[in-house]
Amino acid sequence: MVGLGTTGLSCAKYFARTGRPFKVVDSRQQPPRLAELKRLLPDVEIELGRISAQSMRQAGEIVVSPGISLKTPEIAAAIAAGVPVTGDVDVFSRAAAAPIIAVTGSNGKSTVVALLADIMTAAGKNIGLGGNLDSDNAMAALDLLAAGEKEYYLLELSSFQLETTQRLGAEVAVLLNLCPDHLDRYDDLQEYHLAKRKIFNGCKQVVVNRDDVYSLPPEDLHIPRWEFGLSAPTAGGLGLLAEGSERYLAYGTEKIVALRELKVFGSHNLANALAACAVALAVGIELPSIRVALRRFAGLPHRCQWVADIEGVAIYNDSKGTNVGATLAAVAGLGAKIDGGIVLIAGGDGKGADFRPLAAMEPWLKAVILIGRDGAEVAAGIGPHVEKHFAPDLTAALSAALNRAARGDAILLSPACASFDMFDSYQQRGTAFVKAVEALQ
Repeated sequence: MVGLGTTGLSCAKYFARTGRPFKVVDSRQQPPRLAELKRLLPDVEIELGRISAQSMRQAGEIVVSPGISLKTPEIAAAIAAGVPVTGDVDVFSRAAAAPIIAVTGSNGKSTVVALLADIMTAAGKNIGLGGNLDSDNAMAALDLLAAGEKEYYLLELSSFQLETTQRLGAEVAVLLNLCPDHLDRYDDLQEYHLAKRKIFNGCKQVVVNRDDVYSLPPEDLHIPRWEFGLSAPTAGGLGLLAEGSERYLAYGTEKIVALRELKVFGSHNLANALAACAVALAVGIELPSIRVALRRFAGLPHRCQWVADIEGVAIYNDSKGTNVGATLAAVAGLGAKIDGGIVLIAGGDGKGADFRPLAAMEPWLKAVILIGRDGAEVAAGIGPHVEKHFAPDLTAALSAALNRAARGDAILLSPACASFDMFDSYQQRGTAFVKAVEALQ
């Protein structure tokens, strides 16, 4: 197995439990879970500092962690030589005894999975929650197999995980949406999309976002289909239903909840809620349980999370906005919610993205504060008609934003970039932002 992060450690523990011989390989001398591996499995063979082409060629099977590209020369050469290559999700799917619900997409997948977990818990279902999800209650997929019997496994899956997934066989699969992302790893949007579409391999039901053509499964996949979108519901589908001045999430003609009852905001979160409802209905969850969960769901940290109100300026942390589509959705959703304008804090590791679509944010923006390595590229994408200021760090960015915001405005951290130029993760970036806000109160 190649890679010793969280996924790699979960693979090692699973192989040790099941008596399967293996060796751990990592190009780093000090991979992040090395000490834990040595403590738990002191006799395991470990090869560090490089990925040996000879080790790859001699392997009976290579299990690749999601953070490692299949284009890595030594792995690509092994593939060309006919060595089977897989990942933890494929290993998991072969062993899982309960149905798998699988969710992917460029944006919203963590929110959909978290909300769906709340719905299924409200319905009394015993679920295993994991995959790519960073919730405190989630696990790496293979760790779920040691956590006792479950009625369903609920997995958030990234494109990196899906690259090595040949036959997932999910009970329900959904590709929520697609926008340019991870173009530092993929040659183009098509290659990224092909990785995402592996979620449909062997699935028994599919949930489709009718507002995103990339959500569609292969044309030859003739299985039950559930659909959702932000227009009026189709017969047997989900959408938004208007009745007088009230709007509802609805299933066909049946109202589920009024939008005013939801704690989350923005059209992207309405789509997330509809997706979670569709998946829940696909596995037989009844509407009362769905309603209970929808009304109490407050969203996830670092995803349009309200942080504070300082002298009439609302401050939001959307550090999870790591690509253009996520930031566009956050700005549009917040812009529709507030009376004033938005001072946006953006920038970071751009991952090769095209930032020109950010120009569509102009009607909502009062100013933009740029940070990070690719801040200038983000600024160029936004265009010349919005005030811009460059800041060396988040604390300075927050100060600059407050200087430009007035009562009724909002400050939004939604970088449209990854965090790795300045932080270890989007969580660390969001936490640093929250602490900077709290220091001002």
